[in-house]
Amino acid sequence: MAPDPWLSIYDDTYHLAQEIAEKVHERDRYLRNGENPARVTVTIRTLMKKLNERIEQLRDSLLRSVSTRQITQLEGDRRQNLVDELLTKERHLQMSLSNEGAAPDVVRSSLMSGGASGSSRYNPWVMEEPEETRNLSSRELKQQQQRMIAEQDAGLDALSNILGRQKQMGYDIGNELDDQNEIIDDLANLVENTDSRVRSQTRQVKLVDKKTGAYAMWVVIVLLLIAIVVVAAWPK
Repeated sequence: MAPDPWLSIYDDTYHLAQEIAEKVHERDRYLRNGENPARVTVTIRTLMKKLNERIEQLRDSLLRSVSTRQITQLEGDRRQNLVDELLTKERHLQMSLSNEGAAPDVVRSSLMSGGASGSSRYNPWVMEEPEETRNLSSRELKQQQQRMIAEQDAGLDALSNILGRQKQMGYDIGNELDDQNEIIDDLANLVENTDSRVRSQTRQVKLVDKKTGAYAMWVVIVLLLIAIVVVAAWPK
């Protein structure tokens, strides 16, 4: 069964909104570090325009499906709730993009969170800054990030060394298998040659056996003939 085009567009829009949230988080990090967020801001605005177009496309397509009874009313209501949630996320993103101060950071979160759309008790797009970084200056945050990057680099180096050793072990095992295969081939040739010799000797033994049997038969015949001649010549 082919996937529903509307649901495919919704999934793409959902991931687009999540990507924008990550970009906003990246922009806020630049601001905290005193760096220029111009490039990522341009990217965010481009993605926001695309998000708005996708949501409008979902709304128009849903309206046509409901009016032409291509889907049930219950399914139409469910999809309308999904569109409303996307609209709420879009507004939160737009507010976060407009707020370039040090307000609570917009961070990545699940778009599939529960609760009614627009609930004031829970905003899945906003999270407070972690306790361990809240009182740090921009310079201290940068130093902390550099330490984390250094630790990650060290971990990657260790992983690279492990992979290198495993790769060498793979080469050694491959070479050992090649040697074993050559030995097996030699044994197979030896067994084949031995089998051929055994078959040849067997044929020779059978031939000798046949000749021996024929010779014995002729001896018996000659002895019988001699006995007949002797009996015939014996005086009565």
